[in-house]
Amino acid sequence: MSAVCPAGHTSASEDYCDVCGMPIDPSTVVTPGSTPPPTDTPTHAPSQAPAGHTCPNCEAVNVPDALFCEACGYDFTTQAMPRPVAAPETSGPNGVVAQPATAAPQEEVFDWVAEMWVDPAWYQIQESPDPLPSPGLPEVLPLRGKSVLVGRTSRSRNIHPEIDVQSDSGVSRRQAQLTTDGRRWWVEDLESANGTFVAPASAALPEDPIPVGVKRELAADDRVYVGAWTRLVIRPATDDERDTLG
Repeated sequence: MSAVCPAGHTSASEDYCDVCGMPIDPSTVVTPGSTPPPTDTPTHAPSQAPAGHTCPNCEAVNVPDALFCEACGYDFTTQAMPRPVAAPETSGPNGVVAQPATAAPQEEVFDWVAEMWVDPAWYQIQESPDPLPSPGLPEVLPLRGKSVLVGRTSRSRNIHPEIDVQSDSGVSRRQAQLTTDGRRWWVEDLESANGTFVAPASAALPEDPIPVGVKRELAADDRVYVGAWTRLVIRPATDDERDTLG
């Protein structure tokens, strides 16, 4: 089955668009053998795709929607470098195959965490048709890399965000990217359907989203608002969190 979202994307999911996360009209769902329904001109025309996607690792040109570089395997979504090719086995004395030396695995260390809150005040001004989950305490997620994707998992498109806001349907599959130099954090909206918003904890809720594709540095008391009810807080990890989440 396939469907067309209000923005004109073709989606394998029938409830929310795999590309932008917008709700899908059941009348646009097409079953095998049926005639696709006519579609109106989308309210928001999708942005024109670039001519090619140049890999920053090997400089190979890939198709615009590529998730991985076909030449070296670089991950365009998480910006993860490809794994090195294992060294070939060599024969030692008497024909015995010598196994390459392997380094002992190192324990992953993280210095930052993200608190993921259900924010009733943000939900109230979003006017979402989805019911609000119970607020409760936040989910605390360790931030292990220098580039962290915020979004919702899509197995069909191989999208697996480090901060997975799966329960909030107002969040796009690829909502925003968080990056750090080890001391500071930036947030960048990835052409999400409903925008990414930033405001200090002491200020009123934000009304205007941050510009698409522009990195916004986060102050120590800034909050990031996405979807219908999600509030994210980026802060240093405590010693207890390093022990329990490591």
